[in-house]
Amino acid sequence: MEVVASAPGKVLIAGGYLVLERPNAGLVLSTTARFYAVVRPLRDSLPADSWTWAWTDVKVTSPQLSRVATYKLSLNKTTLQLTSSRESTNPFVEQAIQFSVAAAKATIIDKERKDVVDKLLLQGLNITIIGHNDFYSYRKQIEARGLPLTPEVLLSLPPFSSITFNSEVANGTMTGEKCKPEVAKTGLGSSAAMTTSVVAALLHYLGAVNLSCSGQSSGDNASGRELDLVHAIAQSAHCLAQGKIGSGFDVSAAVYGSQRYVRFSPEILSSAQAIGGTVLPDVVSDVLTQRWDHENKQFSLPPLMTLLLGEPGTGGSSTPSMVGSVKRWLKSDPEKSRDTWSKLAIANSTLENQLRILKGLSENHHEAYESMWAEVATNQHQELIIRSLLAARDACLEIRLHMREMGIAAGVPVRSPIHNCKYCSIACSKEVYSV
Repeated sequence: MEVVASAPGKVLIAGGYLVLERPNAGLVLSTTARFYAVVRPLRDSLPADSWTWAWTDVKVTSPQLSRVATYKLSLNKTTLQLTSSRESTNPFVEQAIQFSVAAAKATIIDKERKDVVDKLLLQGLNITIIGHNDFYSYRKQIEARGLPLTPEVLLSLPPFSSITFNSEVANGTMTGEKCKPEVAKTGLGSSAAMTTSVVAALLHYLGAVNLSCSGQSSGDNASGRELDLVHAIAQSAHCLAQGKIGSGFDVSAAVYGSQRYVRFSPEILSSAQAIGGTVLPDVVSDVLTQRWDHENKQFSLPPLMTLLLGEPGTGGSSTPSMVGSVKRWLKSDPEKSRDTWSKLAIANSTLENQLRILKGLSENHHEAYESMWAEVATNQHQELIIRSLLAARDACLEIRLHMREMGIAAGVPVRSPIHNCKYCSIACSKEVYSV
């Protein structure tokens, strides 16, 4: 048996930083870029004495990073013990495996189904993980080939291309030997998508959920309960792997798709953060009995709108450190910071409202909506559409202005100015931001 599950990346178009605090909302769009996890057995048959085993084998392969990690999995505690090099490991994958196996053991009660789970585990787990090229930067590879940095060249790369490797420097000379992979990410939530894909694949493989579908998304025909289980386990694994309880919008988008998101109460994962000597299945049982109070209302861009992303080429940023700096700023100057915080919340809400208005106009005045994009407005419905578009654009500019103010005050590069933006028709001496 073989199971393949995928989960999309994300883009937070509004609600940055504010989404860390309830009840502030974030507008999250899922991307066409996806992570895939493939689960199959390591061995086809089992020896007669396999029922006495206390451990089984797990193999994790990441072809894009040329990594292979092997483990022993405790069948009782569902914890992993590394048997290969530490350099080949990934904490997000490790936690995803442990939490998923524990969840299957905690939720499957029927003895016959439990026997099936035990047999599948005794056969060992062979897991392969790959992600779309969009999750990574291939700038150095393209430049090394002397090719232009254009979308066409990027699209010409083979699917699931290998990540650029650093070259070891010895005595000032490039040896050309491959060493630790240089993973330059593009910020689409690769760790959340990867974690979610592994959790979904394992839960389906072990029979804890049924995510079978005929559509493109792995959750098209899944019930709400099954997706909620994937979400709870993926959030738990992801938070434990990153060492803190984040807002969780990236994992939520990987499970449910595009949405208006309000974070869950951090206390829900308190047991997962303090595992200590507790048996993991007991921790998972506690997590699953909690009342998850996050909100994930369906949201999408209006028709004929497409979100395009570009790579600035200045290297990645550390989200945890930037969040820490913003939190310190909020505490150090509460009056001014909360004023900026409030203005951001208003601008975020305005953008959401205008996008929803546009979606409504596209449904109620479809012909006028479509023709407006191709010609100058000639009737009142097209004028309404244009006004809403301009209002949405102004809200974007307002959001970026206050985000930049916040970043300057907190001492972190939250938003950089873009001068002479060809997309912006405002003529002013102030910094202009691209939408």
